[in-house]
Amino acid sequence: MIDLKDLRENPDRYRTGAARKQMAVDIDRLLELDTKRREALSEQESLRAEQNRLSKETGAKIGPLMGQLKKAEGDERTRIQAEVDAIKAAPAALKEKIQSLQETIDAIKPEFDEILLSVPLPPDEDVPVGESADDNIELRRWSPDGWDADKSFHENRGFKPLTHIELCDRLGLVDFPRGVKLAGTRSYVLTGMGMRLHQAVLRYAIDFMADTNGFTPMSVPVIVKEEAMVGTGFFPAGRDQAYHIEETARGSGHDLFLTGTGEVGLMGLHQDEILDEASLPIRYVTVSTCFRREAGAAGKDTAGLYRIHQFDKVEQVVICKNDEAESREWHRKMIGFVEAFLQSLELPYRLLQCCTGDLGVKNADMIDIECWMPGRGEPDADGVPSGEFGETHSASRLYDYQCRRLNMRYRGGGEAGQGATTFCHSLNNTVAASPRILIPILENHQNADGSVSVPRVLRPYMNGIERIG
Repeated sequence: MIDLKDLRENPDRYRTGAARKQMAVDIDRLLELDTKRREALSEQESLRAEQNRLSKETGAKIGPLMGQLKKAEGDERTRIQAEVDAIKAAPAALKEKIQSLQETIDAIKPEFDEILLSVPLPPDEDVPVGESADDNIELRRWSPDGWDADKSFHENRGFKPLTHIELCDRLGLVDFPRGVKLAGTRSYVLTGMGMRLHQAVLRYAIDFMADTNGFTPMSVPVIVKEEAMVGTGFFPAGRDQAYHIEETARGSGHDLFLTGTGEVGLMGLHQDEILDEASLPIRYVTVSTCFRREAGAAGKDTAGLYRIHQFDKVEQVVICKNDEAESREWHRKMIGFVEAFLQSLELPYRLLQCCTGDLGVKNADMIDIECWMPGRGEPDADGVPSGEFGETHSASRLYDYQCRRLNMRYRGGGEAGQGATTFCHSLNNTVAASPRILIPILENHQNADGSVSVPRVLRPYMNGIERIG
């Protein structure tokens, strides 16, 4: 959620930000509703103050009048009684006006909240302006020793590559037909060494973040209330991508949703909390099963492990102080952790600066990391794919956008810890999403005989196995 006060003072910043993100949001209508809402709240507050004043004065005024009433007769008695009735009726009349104003406020709220929750965080000024992922800018590449990024896989390794689908079939790593039989399209069953390699990646990723980089491992729910999805910014914009469990239809008090990333659970842990500034930065890592409907992705990457409905992901989250420089530094560090992770797996990759049109609602900046996948790309005359980069990681900087929605604050120093509260900043980045990360591992570490060498860092997690096949 954006800072409403800042929007009032700098509406053009949000108009421009939404336009650069290719998002249609009626900022003028939001400001109009905000004005009406604030006017009604202000009048309501004034009436309540008047109501309280009258309530305090009622007894003092009525007491003497009641004494006079006992002695009065005729027209005088009628006059005094009317005055008493008017004094008694005044608070009730104010109560009706206050209630009428509350009805006005309640009527405004649904549309006001809907628009407010849809206003995207403006992109940082140094983010390149663009319309879609096609306008993202490559920042740099890395390749392991012995790999020339300017040459094909065949030229580098001396043989034509198999795709991960072919390798999975030959080595018995994935059973796609039975996965589809069980759960429909974009489903799979990891089998034998495929499952072991999958688990090895996840375990290594957790240990890498916890032991090497000081993150605290956490387990989090993957079935959450709607408030968690709204609070983390995945609703309303991403509602069509989430699996919805309609518990209210079965008598429960609330519906539930399957999360598409461990970020939801990690950020939701401290919803509605005031943290101690001394506890920041908080560094969490989790591994969780993730679910995505992939709505709108029909016909795109339907074969294999690239775009699937269910997967496991190791996610890193940092919650830090409300300081842009600190957020930027953590963004750089979190990307560095992933680069070191991929380098340890000896996977060629590149970093992409996402343009404004590819940031999504909640990000001020985002860097994608794509691994080289020899089995992707257009096939040549012999049916051998050209190879291309495929996204495996996204590193996001969100400033206080999520924390404001989650009402997650921290208290500064001050005397006896009574300093002012401030909304935290948050960042997140994938560490490893599997089985997608298995694609570059299998395809880049394949051998001419159809076997696959297990990356050295994963061998301790596979009981010393060095080669599959």
